Amino acid sequence: MDNTLMPFIREFAKAPTVVASVIPSSRALARQMASPIPSTGQPVVVELGPGTGAFSRTIQERLDGRGRHIALDVNERFTALLTQRYAGLDAVTADARDVAAILADRGLGQADAIVSGLPWAAFRPERQRELLDAIVDSLSPQGAFTTFAYIHARRFIPARRLRRSLTDRFEEVVLGRTVWANLPPALVYHCRRPRPHQQHHRTADIPGHTASPIEPVPAMPATA
Repeated sequence: MDNTLMPFIREFAKAPTVVASVIPSSRALARQMASPIPSTGQPVVVELGPGTGAFSRTIQERLDGRGRHIALDVNERFTALLTQRYAGLDAVTADARDVAAILADRGLGQADAIVSGLPWAAFRPERQRELLDAIVDSLSPQGAFTTFAYIHARRFIPARRLRRSLTDRFEEVVLGRTVWANLPPALVYHCRRPRPHQQHHRTADIPGHTASPIEPVPAMPATA
């Protein structure tokens, strides 16, 4: 058994609304999530809700010693585990809404990529808005934000709210191919060109609002 699985299951049992799933995300999903990270230069990558590192390993491999990789999780057991496992990862026990302060404390500006493993369905609308605003404010104008959703939950209210909130905050929201190799199957939202904070339309909770359609585009093959 993967040595990350039991810690993940224990933390899920303690706080199922904070830990997104009982099983860590797959490598196939991780590859899609990390795909926007620049392959050259010294990018600043922020990971939100890393858990036991299902995405962290792929991010570390993609960076290959370049740039900065900062991971924020409210669970200190997870951040301690990541600190032990990845020498190049700066794991911080903190709320994702504090991402701008975390970057400033390290003398960094905005992130080039933000990768989120946060359990959006567990958040109240106000908290979801605060998190997304913090993400947009911490992302460079040329940066990319990726997050994922389970396909079985796409029609539920929290998932629909997230979709509308993303289209409010980014000029481009592209939907990747379904990752059938993940359990449960998942899909990735690739978001670019963050809108200035004052341009957020706040339509996520307006009854009857219809979001602009999200473009489906080919993504990397969803194989393990």
